[in-house]
Amino acid sequence: MGVMKMLTEVVMAGFGGQGLMLIGKLLAEASMDEDKEVSWLPSYGPEMRGGTANCTVVISDKPVASPVITTPTGLIAMNLPSLEKFGPQVKPGGLIIINSSMIEVGSGRDDVTEIHIAANDEARKLGTDKAANMIVLGAYIAITETCSLDSIVKWMEHQFESKPQVIEVNKKALQRGYELGKELEVKA
Repeated sequence: MGVMKMLTEVVMAGFGGQGLMLIGKLLAEASMDEDKEVSWLPSYGPEMRGGTANCTVVISDKPVASPVITTPTGLIAMNLPSLEKFGPQVKPGGLIIINSSMIEVGSGRDDVTEIHIAANDEARKLGTDKAANMIVLGAYIAITETCSLDSIVKWMEHQFESKPQVIEVNKKALQRGYELGKELEVKA
């Protein structure tokens, strides 16, 4: 038989300013680095900061036909409006990562793997609230193995080359998220 086809479609959603476009871009760039076909589609609500922002990343071993996805295989929900909007759309058997620092409920679905990570709290322990996005990205990679953590770290360092002071904390956040993802995956 043929080689199993890999197709990952993940929606990353939250408030504008939570760094979702950035982690989507990192996932796309790191996956491209590993010779996968990638599409990255940002989408902003009416107002950037405080409004909803989301991006869809499609990663495949074949050319991506359309970046517009109606039923993603994964969701990273950083706030409640994002979970309410995209939670119901995730394919059965898919993955939902919920930022439990900002969302106190679950998706209400029993046909998906649901992981709760207190991303803001974990980032705060590292000294910055801004790295919550890196925590969930690290966890997502640990669970899905879409690409390697090393590739993500490399692209994150490239992204922040003009701000070297933030590289170390973002690296720690990715690592912490990755550890949490591996721990939580075992329980899920």
